[in-house]
Amino acid sequence: MEPFLAADEAQAMLSIAESFGSFGTYADEATSDSLGENLPQRFDVGINYVDKGLTGEGNTDSLEVAASRTNYFRETYAYGLDTKAAGIEQFMAHPAFSTNAREISGCDNIVPAIVYANILIPGQELAIHTDVPEFRGLNRKTTPQWLLVVMLHSGLFNRYRIPILTCVSWFGGARGGAFTFYPDGVSGDRASIEAHHNSAIMVDTDNVFHGVERVNNVSPDLPIIGQKTRLYFCGENKWELRESDEVLAEFDWSQLRYSISWKGYCFANDEAQAIWRENAENLDVDTVLAALEAALRERGALNGSRPEPSEFAQLLVSTFVRFPNS
Repeated sequence: MEPFLAADEAQAMLSIAESFGSFGTYADEATSDSLGENLPQRFDVGINYVDKGLTGEGNTDSLEVAASRTNYFRETYAYGLDTKAAGIEQFMAHPAFSTNAREISGCDNIVPAIVYANILIPGQELAIHTDVPEFRGLNRKTTPQWLLVVMLHSGLFNRYRIPILTCVSWFGGARGGAFTFYPDGVSGDRASIEAHHNSAIMVDTDNVFHGVERVNNVSPDLPIIGQKTRLYFCGENKWELRESDEVLAEFDWSQLRYSISWKGYCFANDEAQAIWRENAENLDVDTVLAALEAALRERGALNGSRPEPSEFAQLLVSTFVRFPNS
């Protein structure tokens, strides 16, 4: 979709980021209590990136640099009825989302669910991944993100899945940072589209592997970005990267890749939506882990007692999540 919004609406999306004030890192999101609690939320993506890089040809960065290169900045603007960014309501309810989602999904009922923003600084890229899905009773607020991804890729919980379509839209003038994805599945070719200002794509990012190519690197040195590093808007088109009171780098808007993602739940009919809204036929974590453990044993991937949580988490990811080869 290009152009996506009216010119003044597109400019308003930049203003919302400025008004939000600062962005934390994706790694700053909660860890997985009692379920691989020593592992990052998306360790599945990290392991694949360290091994293959963005293109599948390998990664020559040190672990510290690789972590900084992919530890981009994210804030949630809205989640359900919880709105955190003033002025995002009109964007969340934009009729283009529901119209396109109905056409793509074939579902009658589209419920706007989540809006979040990502900012990548020069030298960063987003590793190949699928997004975090949701199931009745289990979502990213209640359940480790890696486990939700395993659930989807295992295929064992499809009847509980809430189908989601994602619209990724881009604003600003950063060079590089193309959206790269596998429209024909993990065995197909990789395609890319440029992240032009005021353009967008709608896709099932829960199932389609995708990532972000490197944002134009105007400096040979990428700052080391820790879990608590934040990106602050300082007025007059300027942003600062800070670790506590230390300024690590300065940028203007033209150097930052800024995207806003809208996610909508897609229900085939009123009955399907009512089951979700009434919390009927919900899953719980214990049921999920028992089903996954049984599947591991059936495949011969697990014998004896269930491993400790971190080892069990890594076994589940290595067994069920299959990334593209190139």
